[in-house]
Amino acid sequence: MKLKKTLIFILFLLAGILLGAVIALACKNISFLSWLSYTASLGFGMPNGVSVDLIIMKFAFGFSFEISVAQIICILISLAIYKGFSKGF
Repeated sequence: MKLKKTLIFILFLLAGILLGAVIALACKNISFLSWLSYTASLGFGMPNGVSVDLIIMKFAFGFSFEISVAQIICILISLAIYKGFSKGF
């Protein structure tokens, strides 16, 4: 039962992230909705990754995370919907 709730939570969270990304992309060129597409970036090693050269192998590591205002709003809405939805089981 707990696994089922966890999987549904992840599904709601991913749906909020994806829907927010689509909304942010769609509102980017609309003047009065362009604030929804403002993004913040977090990460390290970007655009050039942190490199480790071991003579025979070379590794590059990097991480970048971007989130927009629309994604934050959609995540909050999807979590509120999940809270109401999860009371049924």
